[in-house]
Formats: sequence, structure tokens, C-alpha cells
Amino acid sequence: MAKKKQEMTPEERLAAALVPGEEQPYQLPEGWKWVYLGKITTIVGGGTPSSSHPEYYDGGEVPWITPADLSNYHEVYISRGKKNITEQGLAKSSTKLMPPNTVLLSSRAPIGYVAIAENDICTNQGFKSFLPSVHFEPRYLYWFFKGNQTLLTQYASGTTFLELSARRAGEIKFPIAPISEQQRLVARIESLFAKLDAAKEKVQSVLDDHETRKAALLHDAFAGKLTAKWRKEYEIDAPAYRSVVLAEVCDSIFDGDHMPPPKSSSGIPFLVISNVNTGKLNFSDTRFVPQDYYDALTDTRKPQNGDVLYTLVGTYGIPVLVDTDRAFCFQRHMALLKLKKDVILQRYLWYALQEKNFYRKATKIAKGTAQLTVPIKGLRQLTIPMASLLEQQEIVRILDRLLGREELVRQSAESVLETIDRMKQSILARAFRGEL
Repeated sequence: MAKKKQEMTPEERLAAALVPGEEQPYQLPEGWKWVYLGKITTIVGGGTPSSSHPEYYDGGEVPWITPADLSNYHEVYISRGKKNITEQGLAKSSTKLMPPNTVLLSSRAPIGYVAIAENDICTNQGFKSFLPSVHFEPRYLYWFFKGNQTLLTQYASGTTFLELSARRAGEIKFPIAPISEQQRLVARIESLFAKLDAAKEKVQSVLDDHETRKAALLHDAFAGKLTAKWRKEYEIDAPAYRSVVLAEVCDSIFDGDHMPPPKSSSGIPFLVISNVNTGKLNFSDTRFVPQDYYDALTDTRKPQNGDVLYTLVGTYGIPVLVDTDRAFCFQRHMALLKLKKDVILQRYLWYALQEKNFYRKATKIAKGTAQLTVPIKGLRQLTIPMASLLEQQEIVRILDRLLGREELVRQSAESVLETIDRMKQSILARAFRGEL
């Protein structure tokens, strides 16, 4: 009778997992070891029960996770996803039930979402999961994955989309510290992250309130509140704002050419909505059209410094200042407003088009199912509050100052958030070098 193969002890398994010295990514502290991840744990794939069998899902109580369940999921542990499966679904598919403390790593679409199983759980085929091991604390491996997103994609392969296979996941070189040191590092990482997250929450609240503060300022501007002190100082009568249609204050309002433009490797930039969706002209990553195509366009479709663009389709409702002398043209999903400059200021109209009341009017006339479209004829008839040129100048001056200050606050807050994210990555990098 053949002898049953003897299972390796944890010590023997660790010894067999060691990465040769010449293949080790960097020097580790004394007592640490570089190991191949697949040699110290079991890597499990997932599966999806057939959707043509409702009995595999209906009334199921077996937690089943997909990568979508980890999108915007910020907790370390997870107990279930949006769907459960039944015991029959579990038995009739390739998914496997895994124990608590299994580390779940999304292995495609996208690679790098990570969480730890709080209870028995299974996944779809978009995961490679790492069963509990005596060699690592689950949260130690969790934080290693969190700090090595780029590394994970380097181990992936594929043409249509990248996928991390079980074989390649097993080849990941993993820095193992003694268990007591792993526990200390996890506690240190989570203590530092808690402080950074508290700071991030405060900064994020500033960002979240930015649009609210901006909307309030624009509302007050076109209700005459921002210029009340100015009118009193110069003994100007109460504002006689009247409601005017855009066609009344513009020489022309036309969308882009409806014929598909010819492509060119150089020539005149052709802007699409992605070139203006930040509210500013962006000439990076643009298409080009030949000079003769541009020359043949009517003047109503040739933007000039002092005009205003307005997006009409999909991401509609974004006004953009044309503040360059550079020649360019634009797709039909935008409108070009050429102003009567003796009637309305460019920045006054730009601000008026940003005001929430105007956006609501645009939404009311928007049509379509797949994506809403503001019709050009309807846009021409939408109204804005109209002030005298003198008061327009004062409104623009005040809004430039106040919203400029708000923009600086927003940029500063975003910079702080980026710094916090960089600090987190630095903490994780130091932790797995034994420097924390």
C-alpha cells in the first residue's frame, strides 16, 4: 500500500516558501522573511451560479460577493454583498464557501479591491481569495494589498482586460514579519489612518459645501442682494432687473456643425464635451480638423474671444468662457453664444448660466431618453435676469472676488486630500519595509 503523503509542518511550509536572496525586492529587518504568497496560504477562486435557475438565488442565505460590492466600500471586514445564493446554488457552481478571516481580493474588473470575510462567505469569479494562515494576520495581508495596487497589476495579464490568475497571485513576493510585529504594525497603521481619516472627513465637508456656497452666492447676485450696499452707496434706485430671453442679448446662438467633421492629424482643434466639462477650455487631447473645413464654417460657428459655449447633450448645462484668440471649432453637442456686447458682459452671462434657476429651466425643456438634450431653439428662449451694464460690472466684480476666494478654498482642500492619500501610501510603504 502506498504511503500517505505527510503534510508539511508550518515551519517546513515557511521554509519551502522562501524567496531566494537574489530575487528579493529589498532588504528586510532581522527576523522578517520574503516568501511566495501562494506557498503559505491556499488561494481560492470563485464562481457564479447560473442565473437561469432562480432557485440558486431566491431566498438564499449564503453570502456571495462580487467586485461591485467592494466599489466605494471602505470597511476592512465584509459580511455580505447585494445578493445571497442558496445552498443549491453553492453546490451547483464553482464558487467555494470560505471561512471568516479569508482575505478577498478582486482579480479583475478591477484588480485590487480588498476586504476580509467577517463570516463564512463565497465570491464570484472576479476574486482570488487567500485563506487564513498561521503565517500572517488577515489585516496584515489586507494592508499589504492596499499599499501595493500597482504591484498587483504587474502580476496580471490579459488582452481584453487584465486579470490576476491564481498561479500569478501565488508568485507575489510577500514580506513576512513575526506575528507579534505584524500585530504591532496593523495597530500602528490603523491608528495613524484613523487620525488621517478624521482630518480627511473635515476637509471633505469643506469640499461638499463648496457647491452649496457657490449656488447661494449666485442666487444672491441675481436677486440683487450682493449689490444692495453698492446701490445704496451710489444712491441708485432698487434694481429693475427684468427677465430677458437669451436671444434678446445675443447676436446668435447656434450649435456645432451637424455633419461629421473630417479628421486630420493636425490643423484646427475640434473640441468635444470632454474638453470643456470642467467649465474651462482644455486643448489637451483634442481632435483636429483641416483648415479648409474650419474656413467653410459660418461665423456663427467660429468661437471668438468674448463668446460663451454651453453644453447641450448628456452633461448639459456647463457654460464655458471663450477666453482665447486661438482658432477652434466644436461639436454639435454644444451651443455658441455670441453676445451683444453693448448689452451684456461676457462674465455676467457666464455667471447667469451657472445659476441654479437657469439650470432648472434647461432641465425642464431637455428631451431624450438615453441622454437628455437641451434643444437649441429652446435654449434661445430661456430667460435670465438682466441688470444695467453698470450693475453687471459690479456683480461680476463681487462674484469674481467671492467665488475666486471659494475656488482657492476648494483647490486647497483638494490638495490636502491628495496629501492625505500620499501620506497613507507612504505609511504603508514604510510599514512593509519594517520602518514604521
